[in-house]
Amino acid sequence: MNANQAFDVLDTIAELYPKYVITKRKVDILLPQLKQMDYTNVLKKLSAYAAAHPYPPTLAEIAAYPPATNIYLEQMRQWKKESALVPEETKRQFKQQLDTLLKAMSQ
Repeated sequence: MNANQAFDVLDTIAELYPKYVITKRKVDILLPQLKQMDYTNVLKKLSAYAAAHPYPPTLAEIAAYPPATNIYLEQMRQWKKESALVPEETKRQFKQQLDTLLKAMSQ
């Protein structure tokens, strides 16, 4: 989320909980943490939280982080792209050599 969205989350908490006072110190502490989170999901969690609790949430209670990138999945996609460029004859020769090597190792 960006800074404006993070401020919106804090303003929403203040609107839902009138006794919640936003101070400069709170902003300095919470803003960097909120910027790492997913705005839409934080608002959903805040909405659900507000329906069930009469007191303001802690940051941990409404935290929602975007899913982490799966670097292995991306790497596999890249390998598939690269393998599509390899001629079939080269693949066949490699498979033959691999089969020969595996037979030799199993004896």
